Amino acid sequence: MAIKIEMLRCFAAVAHAGTLGAAARQLGRTPSAVSMTLKQLEEHLGEPLFETDRKNRLTALGVFVLEEADRELQHFDLTVRAMEGFASARKGHVRVAAVPSVAGSLLPQAISEFIARFPDVRVEVWDMASGDVISAVEQDQADIGIATGGESATMAHRSIHSAGLMSDAFGVICSSDHPLANPGGPLPWQSLLDHRLITNPLSAGMRSEESKALHANAQVRGHNVTSILAMVRAGLGYSILPEMTMQLPGASALVFRPLADPEARRHLHLMHKADRPLLPAVKELSRQIRRLSAPFQG
Repeated sequence: MAIKIEMLRCFAAVAHAGTLGAAARQLGRTPSAVSMTLKQLEEHLGEPLFETDRKNRLTALGVFVLEEADRELQHFDLTVRAMEGFASARKGHVRVAAVPSVAGSLLPQAISEFIARFPDVRVEVWDMASGDVISAVEQDQADIGIATGGESATMAHRSIHSAGLMSDAFGVICSSDHPLANPGGPLPWQSLLDHRLITNPLSAGMRSEESKALHANAQVRGHNVTSILAMVRAGLGYSILPEMTMQLPGASALVFRPLADPEARRHLHLMHKADRPLLPAVKELSRQIRRLSAPFQG
């Protein structure tokens, strides 16, 4: 008699639970059925898997079989999940968490083209700060995450796979009548010293010494892109944000001037859980996002 996957599942459940009764409840079977399945496996192998009838101590063979069974069961379950996902590719649910500038510019077009091909797939989008995006992916609250940081930010999150997606330059965003809006080339850090800076989490994370000194003396800080742009429009000051921010509603009347510092760039990464296969619908939306992000890759 060949060893079947359910034999391994039954044995692993008993080995981990420590009793037939607990394993039977977990498997939704009777203790006698579980006991019979174990007996069939032991008869096939020709050696006992447990040292006593209490099933709480494994033999040397039992330890070896449990290691192999756990590995095989994990692979089997992942394979089944992938097949089921493929079968339901056109009927599913894709959850995306992204930083606001991407959620308000790139994602609408990507989702529009995606649902034209997959009209029965539901898409859910959250815009949030990069740290929250990483947490949402790690806690399985989002299938795809788009955030800054990449490997350095996800080093402590071993369950996340992160790959470079796009890059855009930081620059000054100000009202059209602000002194920094005057036509000209990229702005050096020195030219910003005499004007009020509205800081934000993105600009505060820039590593240059000039940027740190500038932010250290700032009086106003915003945490939401919508409110930051509103303060800029009201003439409260200027802010330093990625160029993609200019594609958001409310930014059309503002002016963007890049910084002269070539290192002043934001790098966005596409993230997902590393320990599970992506469903086909998630893969397709990821491909669509990558295709549309191509002009911003740097």
